[in-house]
Amino acid sequence: MDKHRVTQKGFTLIEILIVVALIGIIASIAIPVYHDYVDRARNAAALSDLKNLKSGLEAFFSEQQHYPVAP
Repeated sequence: MDKHRVTQKGFTLIEILIVVALIGIIASIAIPVYHDYVDRARNAAALSDLKNLKSGLEAFFSEQQHYPVAP
């Protein structure tokens, strides 16, 4: 009798749908968190660039006693 039993190979539709739903849930959480991380990194880089610019302007002012004029 057991000779005629068919073994299952592959995935069922329900299993695939569950996996797709889980991936969607994880992505809906991970994508906004990633965007917040990128925004914080860009803000930190911009702040660092502004601090470097400020240092350069103050060094110029201490030597020339005036700030540079924009062209």
